[in-house]
Amino acid sequence: MAVGLKLYNTLTREKVDFEPIDPDNVRLYVCGPTVYDFAHIGNARPVIVFDVLFRLLRHVYGADKVTYVRNITDVDDKINARALRDFGSQIADGSMSLNDAIRAVTGKTESQFHEDVASLGCLKPTVEPRATDNIPQMITIIQRLLDMGHAYVATGSEGHEVLFSTASMADYGMLSKRKLDEQQAGARVAVESHKMNPADFVLWKQSEDTEPGWPANYRFEGKSHAIYGRPGWHIECSAMSDRYLWEEIKDRLSPAAKAKPHQFDIHGGGLDLIFPHHENEIAQSCCAFDNDLMASVWMHNGFLQVEGRKMSKSEGNFVTINELLATEKFGGRQWPGEVLRLAMLMTHYREPIDFSVKRLEEAERLLAKWPAGDAGDMAPDASVLEALSDDLNTVAAVQAVHALAQAANADPSKLSLFAASAALLGVAPKKAEVSDDLSAAVQALVDMRLEMLKAKNFAEADKIRDDLAAKGIQLKDGKDKESGERVTTWEVKR
Repeated sequence: MAVGLKLYNTLTREKVDFEPIDPDNVRLYVCGPTVYDFAHIGNARPVIVFDVLFRLLRHVYGADKVTYVRNITDVDDKINARALRDFGSQIADGSMSLNDAIRAVTGKTESQFHEDVASLGCLKPTVEPRATDNIPQMITIIQRLLDMGHAYVATGSEGHEVLFSTASMADYGMLSKRKLDEQQAGARVAVESHKMNPADFVLWKQSEDTEPGWPANYRFEGKSHAIYGRPGWHIECSAMSDRYLWEEIKDRLSPAAKAKPHQFDIHGGGLDLIFPHHENEIAQSCCAFDNDLMASVWMHNGFLQVEGRKMSKSEGNFVTINELLATEKFGGRQWPGEVLRLAMLMTHYREPIDFSVKRLEEAERLLAKWPAGDAGDMAPDASVLEALSDDLNTVAAVQAVHALAQAANADPSKLSLFAASAALLGVAPKKAEVSDDLSAAVQALVDMRLEMLKAKNFAEADKIRDDLAAKGIQLKDGKDKESGERVTTWEVKR
């Protein structure tokens, strides 16, 4: 199975056979949310896409042999502004530090994010580090870049900065395919005087009194530079991916993996992150550790529109995951998490998706036809594995799961196979909890209906069926394999 897994690599622009550096320690890093506000539906797409990849890798290599890291960004100007807005008076009177206020803001939104993505059926990543818990690791990498001639200290209009020197990297632009000289020629803004190159980007910047900061002392050109400041956006992912996918697990890696230090298997995120974020991650990590590669495979999901338009607050079509789950803002009703998830999976992850009420209704109708059941020890069907192994072709996988659902509806003995296959997509319907009294009452009516059918009293039998349907009880008729007699099962509709 492992041999057949193919993934599209943005770095090479081709679909490649996936070969992990160490099959006993498969390593995946995905850029997570910036927790200044509730996550919107666009944020949900990479979470769902890479949750499916996580599930597939666990199935192929073993659940204990896959490490999935998804970070939490809690250093951001929008977070700073929210902290000052919500806790400005406490900060002013000294009863709360700015950094504590930031943790209070991000703690609330991080908790909401976890609740929302759990409702979407997503597994927890193996590690979910916060940027602010990895500042020492960032400072260490920045110093390495200074020592190796890939960074410099300069003073701009906002104070002292440590900047990455893009000209120091011969193949800068390898991911986005943007050449450095073309970026310079096409620049539409004046080069900031303290930058050596217009494409140079911030690794560390000085903080004002109203901004969060950490003490750092950098050595550059024989001098010491004490800069109380905060990290640039890109350095956090270089630091966290290296810490949790190399430094903290290197002792258990195979000799082949140890021969490729600071490199891991897959890096994922949205298409909008290719440039500059992922490009600059590569630059930092490859230059700091003198590597040709940071990750073997780079995967990116496509853009999301809402009802045919780019999602934005000005367009009036901006919607959060929580609003979809808990309010009637979208389509005049609430939407179950499994419907939102399936709607996402009905489009290939690399294709743009139009998130619409029509698409949600289509997903809901499909789910209504799928039976609830337990997978037990059953493995997913080969048709679903084959689809997902072809660059996460969830469109084909959903079609395969639906065919298995139809087979299970006709033959209950196939229910476990369907459930195991649907679970690989994270959309396995679950049986609703039913009290003993309700179960007995429903079964009595089911038995009565069977007697009506034997007596050919179809009108009364149909009435029982319709009355139960109105109460959310769905009946399913089949045949006993041995006797050939009618058998009726039932379930509570979701």
